Parts: sequence; C-alpha cells; structure tokens
Amino acid sequence: MSELVQRASRQLTELVRTEMRLAQAEMKEKGKRYGKGGGLFGGAGLVGLLMLQALVATVIAALALVLPVCAAALIVTAVLGVIAAAMAMSGKKQIAQAAPPTPEQTVENVKADVAEIKESAHR
Repeated sequence: MSELVQRASRQLTELVRTEMRLAQAEMKEKGKRYGKGGGLFGGAGLVGLLMLQALVATVIAALALVLPVCAAALIVTAVLGVIAAAMAMSGKKQIAQAAPPTPEQTVENVKADVAEIKESAHR
C-alpha cells in the first residue's frame, strides 16, 4: 500500500512539473506573439501619425489656394490647438472621475470578507 502511495505521489509530482513546463512554453510563445503584435501596432501608429501630418499639410496647401500660405497655416494650427485643448480638458475630466486609483469596491469587499471570517472564527 505504501509503495502505491509513493508511486502515486511521484506520478503526481511529475505530472505537475510537466504541466508547469507546458504552461511555461505556452506563455513564452504567447509572449513572443504579443511582442510582435505590439511592435506592429506601434508601427501602425507611427505611419498613422505621418499620414495625419500629410493630411494637415494637404489642408494647408488647399487653403493656400485662396489665402496666403501663412494665413492658411495659422488657421490650421489654431483649429488643431482648439481640438487639442478640448481633448485635454476631456481627458482631465475622465482622470478626475477615476481618482483615486485604487479598487475601492474590491477593498470594501475584502474588508467585509475578513470581518465575516473573524466573526465566524469567534463562534
């Protein structure tokens, strides 16, 4: 009987180690894919930024057909400044609503759980 228990224990230990190696290999492969995907997203963001810069230059050039180039550039810059300010104010408002950066509801739930455990331990 003790030999069976030892054999089962060894087999269980070996099974857990094998599963851990498999999980490690799987996570390593997924990490590589996440890295490649992140790099491609970064490249797409850079190309998108260049595209927006070209679009701004195109808008300035189009306005320059009816206005002096300096006026066209100034108008486009002012419009972009207003958009940036509106986005910054909206972002600030969102961050203010998210503060403080702690999971308040989870903390309260954990405190309630601990209190419940303490209470049931005293019974």
